[in-house]
Amino acid sequence: MPRLTDVLTRRTVGAYDSDSLSGRARLRRWEEFATTFPRLDEMKVLDLGGDARAWRGAPVRPAHITLLNIFEQEVDEPWMDAIVGDACDPDFELPEADLVYSNSVIEHVGGHWRRERFAAAARSRGRYWVQTPNRYFPIEPHFMMPWLQHLPRGIQGKLIVAWPLGNHAPEKDPEQALRDALEIELVSMSEMRFYFPDAEIRRERFAGLTKSFIAVKHD
Repeated sequence: MPRLTDVLTRRTVGAYDSDSLSGRARLRRWEEFATTFPRLDEMKVLDLGGDARAWRGAPVRPAHITLLNIFEQEVDEPWMDAIVGDACDPDFELPEADLVYSNSVIEHVGGHWRRERFAAAARSRGRYWVQTPNRYFPIEPHFMMPWLQHLPRGIQGKLIVAWPLGNHAPEKDPEQALRDALEIELVSMSEMRFYFPDAEIRRERFAGLTKSFIAVKHD
């Protein structure tokens, strides 16, 4: 079984690298996703906050994927398209889908009321799969730093600049480092149950501890 100390001694080389810690975790998650939705190859999937890179390297392939993001992105694959929009905007008309998918997005949308609207969008098509890191896992997953999420914000910004691991390791500007920290609000099991009351909340574990949650509704 991997030890928590192993996380601190190995650099994160990118969520889309299959050899990284997050890449291997993502692969296990894809396998569980495919098992949960065995007819995925017949489904139209709406990915809230999706990134085309994740699907290009994925071992699963839905019939079609629509990526909804606030940022524009180009896709060339015939089985995938991308639209610009905000899933938290109640006036935004979501495209039709058989299944809504989201991976590590709800913690980035900004505040309770936006998370509530994001969850409503995810639930709007009946079936969904929404994953997010656990606020109370000892290591903050974006910065790979122990207990960073529980420290005062000003201290977070200073530590991020000096910390050599994580997705933001190259960041050396204190103001930008603080902005990076402020853009992330990890959630708890209680919050996930509140936002997804009709879901099964699954736990992803690392070293026996809950690393992240997945809210799943498959029928």
